[in-house]
Amino acid sequence: EMLTIAEEIASEHVQVMHRNWSFFKQHLRNYGALFLGMETNVAYGDKVSGTNHTLPTQTAGRYTGGLWVGKFIKTHTYQHISAEASVELGEYCSRLSGYENMAGHTE
Repeated sequence: EMLTIAEEIASEHVQVMHRNWSFFKQHLRNYGALFLGMETNVAYGDKVSGTNHTLPTQTAGRYTGGLWVGKFIKTHTYQHISAEASVELGEYCSRLSGYENMAGHTE
């Protein structure tokens, strides 16, 4: 029950003071920063231990994490599709676009 409530709240800071803290590490997913064990003070994460105080608030921990260097790295995505695969994908794309009333994508 505690996990369900914590996942729903998606707190900015979650401090777990439980002897089986690894269970929470394995099962919690919605939080800004997770502090595990009696010795892991939230203030350490905010100030000196590597994470920081720029964390998602108001349940944003459900879909994003805290600020880290990776947020500043530009990523590139690309696709290359063969002629044969394009025919097959085109059929699916056209059908899906029709369901979504996106006429320009159905052709």
